[in-house]
Amino acid sequence: MSMGGFFTPKGFLTYGGAVLLLLGIVGFLGIFSQSAVPAFWLDSGENVAHLGLGLVALAIVFVPGLNTAFAPYYRWVVILVGIIALFFAIYGFVQSGAAEPNTFGLANLENPSDNLLHIVVAAWAFWSVRGSSQAMTA
Repeated sequence: MSMGGFFTPKGFLTYGGAVLLLLGIVGFLGIFSQSAVPAFWLDSGENVAHLGLGLVALAIVFVPGLNTAFAPYYRWVVILVGIIALFFAIYGFVQSGAAEPNTFGLANLENPSDNLLHIVVAAWAFWSVRGSSQAMTA
């Protein structure tokens, strides 16, 4: 996939799904633990979310049948992911300083690292869906 493919809905789901899956696995291995990386650590709630979202993103691109069913909706899936990422970025800034776990009692968002990362993800998602709807599934 070319760099141009990186900024398409399918590219976002493919690369973003792979990164999320990797983050979930690495998180469960304890590589990004609070003691190892205090500025950006992953707790169990984040690991489950990253693993699940990564698997779903990759499945709707690569699983035969599922990919053809979802291909017309890649753009809308990416828009939804962008909205969710933006929500957690804003929520993370609002909750900064709250006792852990500060995200619905299930996970912790480290401020500002998690929040900035979620802003980057939202920007990537929204950038990936720009242009004509014809190009959205490519």
